[in-house]
This record gives sequence, C-alpha cells and structure tokens, in this order.
Amino acid sequence: MKDALADYCRQRTRQSGTSFYYAFRLLPAPQRDAIYTVYSLCREIDDVVDRPEAGTDERAALRSWRHELDSCYNGTPTHPITRNLQRVLRTFPIPRQYFHQLIDGVEMDLHRARYDTFQELYDYCYRVASVIGLICLEIFHCRHSPAARRYAVNLGIAFQLTNILRDLAVDAGRGRIYLPAEDLQRFGYSEEDLFAHRLSPSFVEMMRFQCGRAGNFFLSCRESISREDRSRLFAAEVMRNTYEKVLKKIEKCRFDVFRNQVRLPGREKIWIAGRTWLSSRVFS
Repeated sequence: MKDALADYCRQRTRQSGTSFYYAFRLLPAPQRDAIYTVYSLCREIDDVVDRPEAGTDERAALRSWRHELDSCYNGTPTHPITRNLQRVLRTFPIPRQYFHQLIDGVEMDLHRARYDTFQELYDYCYRVASVIGLICLEIFHCRHSPAARRYAVNLGIAFQLTNILRDLAVDAGRGRIYLPAEDLQRFGYSEEDLFAHRLSPSFVEMMRFQCGRAGNFFLSCRESISREDRSRLFAAEVMRNTYEKVLKKIEKCRFDVFRNQVRLPGREKIWIAGRTWLSSRVFS
C-alpha cells in the first residue's frame, strides 16, 4: 500500500508538467518521495481555485482540505496524498501551519483580484510560494539555517513574480491582475490596456521594472546561500536556475508575453538540472 500511495504522488507530480520534476528526480529516494507528496498536495489545493470542476464550491473545497490536513496530523487521513503525507511526516516533521498558510494564500484568489501595493502582493506571494520553500527546507535538512530560510523565502517570491509576469494574459483572462496598482499608475499603463494586451512603451518600461524586481530576489538567493547548504539545496538551485532562465526569456522577447509563449523545452530543463547537480557536487 505504501508503494501505491507513493506512486500516486509521483504520477500526480509528473502529470502536472511541472518544471521541477527533473530536479526532484535527482534527490535521494526518501526526499524524492516526500517532495512528490508535498508537491502533489500543493497542486491539489491550487487546482481548487485555478482549475475548479464544474459546480464546485471552491471555499467549501478549501475547507475540506483544511479538515483533511488536520486529520492527517491527527492520524486519520483519507485522501491518498495525505495518507502518504502521514508517512512522510514521520521522517520530516513539517509544521502543520505551513500548509494552512498555503491554503490562506490560495483562498485570497477567491475574494480579491487586485493588489494596490507591492507589499500586499508580497504577502500573497509569501503564502502561495515562500511557504512551500520553507516546507522544502524541512525535507532538505536545512530547517535550522537562517541563511537557508532567507533563501527559501526570497526564492518563493522570485518564482511567483516570474509566474505573474509570464502569465499576465492568462490571469487577465480570468479577471485577475497581480501587478500592483501603484506600479500601473506609476508607468501610465491602465487595466484596460492590460485586458486589451496592448504592447506600448509604457508597458515595456513597466515590465523592465518588474523583471528587475524579480531579478533582485533571485540575486538575493545567490548571495544568501552558504557553501554548507549548497549541496543540500541543489534541487532548489535547479528550480532557481530554471526560473531565472524563464525570466531572461521574458526579457529576450522584449517583454511581449501576450504574443510569445514563454516556456522552456524539456531538454533544456534536463540540461539545467544536470548542470546544477554537477555543480553542487564540485563545490560542496
């Protein structure tokens, strides 16, 4: 049964098409199993809002996941993912609060579609992305490293900002604008311009600023990771290198994310994973 549950999580992760799958495969088996389980759970929670089934009450579904998580921590899970998570927790004591903070972040998409300031957006990014990084620290055995915690938080913010820039058109189609209103106003680019996919000098300047902000969070990651943590965090470094490449592709297409699908081919993700793994072995 244990293998069947672990395989369920692995298949769920693989089918998601995540760029991170190639990084996960390079981990030792216990960590790989734990990461597949955590990723599958995060994907299930995220899909409640981003890919809801017809007739679904999203708020009720998120409440159900909160209850299921509590059941997992109390020893009575029922879902295949949380049943496997219960086993993972015996080796990796992930705090329950992290998963509840993730749900808090996902739930924000149900009652707000705009952010006035970057600080508001930062709080959202922390809940839906940085918290996942903190969960991974428990699995990578870096939970007691302050530098690793700074790395995880900054990396989560950088990931989410890059996702936001890449997916501007998709999110606008859902009525969501994650770019802070203060930035739209600063650069003279309106919501109507965004909904119309208008590529203008104002848009280019705004996107250059946004990419610079995301790039600074990536830079903070590179500066904060210690030699001691580097080998333990090589999977996270694969993710960082992958997403920095995505950010560079956004810049390379002159920020026209409306007409260009900014994605990395599978062979490039594999190459990044292999190169990063080798580098972690050489400099550890």
